[in-house]
Amino acid sequence: MIRLAANLSMLFNEYGFLDRFAAAANAGFKGVEYLFPYAFSPEALRQALQECQLEQVLFNLPPGDWEAGERGLASLPGRESEFRYSVVEALRYAEALNCPRVHAMAGLLPAGADDATQAEHHATYVRNLRFAAGEAAKVGREILIEPINTRDMPGFFLSRQAQAMAVIKEVGAENLKLQFDLYHCQIMDGDLIRHLERQFSAIGHIQVAGVPERHEPDVGEVHYPAIFDRLRALGYRGWIGCEYRPRAETHTGLGWGEPWGLTSH
Repeated sequence: MIRLAANLSMLFNEYGFLDRFAAAANAGFKGVEYLFPYAFSPEALRQALQECQLEQVLFNLPPGDWEAGERGLASLPGRESEFRYSVVEALRYAEALNCPRVHAMAGLLPAGADDATQAEHHATYVRNLRFAAGEAAKVGREILIEPINTRDMPGFFLSRQAQAMAVIKEVGAENLKLQFDLYHCQIMDGDLIRHLERQFSAIGHIQVAGVPERHEPDVGEVHYPAIFDRLRALGYRGWIGCEYRPRAETHTGLGWGEPWGLTSH
């Protein structure tokens, strides 16, 4: 069964944030994700979810100073205490919103990072993920890591599927999972269906967007119906996050999702 979740950081920007929940529900979505919940109280978000009968399926840990260009803390040496606080805060929201998983963004390497610097970031990343997975396990949650393409996010520490799988193996926590974003994978690695098959047991969440412009999944170089067919054949029961930038008004571009319960107008 294909279950689509609206990414409210990208979709329905025609509305204020709290009004996007109702817009998503009216369009046929049953779940929602977004980058960060922290500008709103857990109570306000929980009320929006309950009123619209939506499930919260994913959000990110606090990423550091987003406005200054930071993109996560998990691999940053010297920021361990801040990362640990971010884990506690994210899990507090996850429990309040009944959200089963949170994404720990890896962060950026400094420009011109040499091998020693990269090794230090890797060691920090592994230690921090072990801590995060341990804390999440206490409350029955998963920690996700996501390779992000370095065209959209230059310098991002985690950019390749093989790198992510090696980290998951090294950390060795059952609740550390892969956030498999097909848009990022296509740009960095390609061979989407084979990656999906090889990594299937490690996948905790999937996201989609058209490649290369990151518009609706019915445009560009990826044929998503074939991928959805393979997901069904593999028995995927998780959510698929729609993390794309609409070409125009969100509702008018939802025709691609009609076979899976979405409605457009």
